[in-house]
Amino acid sequence: MKPPCVAMVRHVLPTIRVLVMKELIEKYNMRKIDASARMELTPAAITQYFKGERGATFLNEISQSEETMKRVSRLAEALARDDAPIESVIEQLCGMCVTIRTEEILCKLHRKDLPSLKEHKCTICERPTQNKG
Repeated sequence: MKPPCVAMVRHVLPTIRVLVMKELIEKYNMRKIDASARMELTPAAITQYFKGERGATFLNEISQSEETMKRVSRLAEALARDDAPIESVIEQLCGMCVTIRTEEILCKLHRKDLPSLKEHKCTICERPTQNKG
C-alpha cells in the first residue's frame, strides 16, 4: 500500500525544501546556516539541497506549477521575516501538497511507485480533501 503521501514525502517535500532554501539564500540574502535554522534543517541537509544531492529529481515538474511556486514564495517570505509559526508552515506545506495533487503533477511518479495504478483510472488526487476512510 503506497498512497500518494509516500511519493510526496520521498520526492516532492525535498524539492519544496530546495525551492524555499534557494529563495531564502538568493532573494533574501540569507546565509545557509541561517536558512537551515529557519527551516529547522541541519546545515548538512541545506548543503545537500544546495548541491542538488537532495530534492533535484522533481524540481522541473514542481517549478512549472505556478500556484505551487506562489506558495513557495509566500513560505520563504514568512521564514525570512521570522514570522512562520510551525502551524502556518505545516498548513502551507499541506496546501502545496493539495495543489500538486490536484494539478496531477504527482500522478506519473505515483504510478511508477505503484504499478497497479496503470491498470486503473486513479482519481484519488482529484479529490484530496475528501476523507477516504
